[in-house]
Amino acid sequence: MTKILDMQSIRYANLFTKITKIKTNHCFQYNNSVVFAVPRKFVMRAIGPKNKNLEKLSSIIGRKIKIVAVPEGIDDIENFVSVITHPVRFKAIEVKDREAVISANAQSKASLIGKGKCRLEQMENILEQYFGIRKVKIK
Repeated sequence: MTKILDMQSIRYANLFTKITKIKTNHCFQYNNSVVFAVPRKFVMRAIGPKNKNLEKLSSIIGRKIKIVAVPEGIDDIENFVSVITHPVRFKAIEVKDREAVISANAQSKASLIGKGKCRLEQMENILEQYFGIRKVKIK
């Protein structure tokens, strides 16, 4: 499970550590949001009392911020993807031979794919880094 961080992601991760006092190397972008992945036991602490840390990060970065638990295996894929794609809902995720198939209704399909397949490509990159999945299909 190799993570690829660019300079902007490193800056975001450093800012996250400075504000929340929780160190993370898991930072990526999806649908104009910045997503930080922290160990499950630190999620609530990272969010802060009354969402204080989320609001502070969001105001500094100028984008929506999401905090998710680092997945502990392929069993966590559905929860991980649902938090990242929220408020878009999907029915289920099936994983077979390094390929994920996401089942969704027509409106959710459009939101998951995005204009010019931009969100689909972002999702493929994220799932490849965390789960080793090479291809994502939306059904």
